[in-house]
Amino acid sequence: MSEANMNSTPGQPRAGLSTRCVHAGDIRDPEGAIHPPLYGHSTFAFDSTADLLDVVEGRVEGNLYTRYGLNPTIRSLERKLDDLEDAPVALAFGSGMAAEAATFLAHVITGDHIVCLGDVYGGTFELLGENLPRLGIDTTFLTASEVGRLPEVLTDRTRIVFFETPTNPGLDVFDIAAITAQAHSVGALVVVDNTFATPVNQNPLRHGADLVVHSATKYLGGHSDLTAGLVAGPADLLAPIAGWRKNLGQVIAPEIASLLARSIRTLVVRVRAQNAAATAVAEFLAEHPRVTKVNHPSLATGDQAAIVKNQMRGHGGMLSFLVDGDAATTAAVVDRLRVFSIAASLGGAESLVTQPITTTHHGLDPAERARRGIADSMIRLSIGLEDADDLIADLAQALESPAITLGPPPSGS
Repeated sequence: MSEANMNSTPGQPRAGLSTRCVHAGDIRDPEGAIHPPLYGHSTFAFDSTADLLDVVEGRVEGNLYTRYGLNPTIRSLERKLDDLEDAPVALAFGSGMAAEAATFLAHVITGDHIVCLGDVYGGTFELLGENLPRLGIDTTFLTASEVGRLPEVLTDRTRIVFFETPTNPGLDVFDIAAITAQAHSVGALVVVDNTFATPVNQNPLRHGADLVVHSATKYLGGHSDLTAGLVAGPADLLAPIAGWRKNLGQVIAPEIASLLARSIRTLVVRVRAQNAAATAVAEFLAEHPRVTKVNHPSLATGDQAAIVKNQMRGHGGMLSFLVDGDAATTAAVVDRLRVFSIAASLGGAESLVTQPITTTHHGLDPAERARRGIADSMIRLSIGLEDADDLIADLAQALESPAITLGPPPSGS
């Protein structure tokens, strides 16, 4: 079997992103299957001891044992993933948190220091703020408004600067190139979570980041039916991460790898449609009298707008907004929605809604939430593939009179 090569050849331009989403990394099946088959096997046989040792000792790429990631279905997926992020190598994991944890454990040891910029997923806060300190690894957390303090908190112990862009749930954007220059001045690596943007809208490695991570559960999976993660970057930085993945048993299952590869074939059409619908929703909310603030890259101004223009090709399907009211009033708005489903995840074909204080950042100290602007009145939307007009109509009826009608809308409305 051979793998499809989507890299450009001398004198020929590189294939477009949609073409690469469909074909990159595909194994050409000798039986004629149109897509790579699923290999659910845990182990693989060899014709000779010499052939086995060639794979074990790294002289030849091949299949050996699935926990190591040496499975044709997983390897095919990883070739697709590294292509999308313009990376030499990618590793697929069972979840985004597994990918993050292995990355930190591979590149930070007891006594080292991490800097985390801006808002991040609640699980990441817990990993950095509670789990890693037990191993003697401390993290300095800076809010988005404190990014100017980065030079003063970097030390000779700093090994990683980590951030999401856009952030969860405030949708702040960071200048990847500028932050990378500062981090590299003390020898620190820059790790960017590209989950919200996706490779359709942004490629952090092109702007100097060292490693990019994803919760592939979200947009890459795109159908709310799988859990996966990935890390992509240079081979020398991925090698120690692979060791942690192997020994912690964090590898993606072949069945999930096959499902994820299927999903990525439609990534571009899905994300571009979500970009457009989210922009329309953001514009509607920005004019609504009951909404006090809307967070979406399409509405960025000043320095934020310049960063968006420089490093993003699309604005993404995630947005958040603040309602003129308290937590109960905000919950009433959420509960009145009918097209949106109340759920904690994002990136699927269906539109989802959540209050960050009840899900993604529920475990964060209320004072810290307030410091970060994660208000009780904040609502986060993941825009799906429904018609934008239907989503806007649903939001309009939910926002109509939440302070008076705290239950579901009247029958027939």
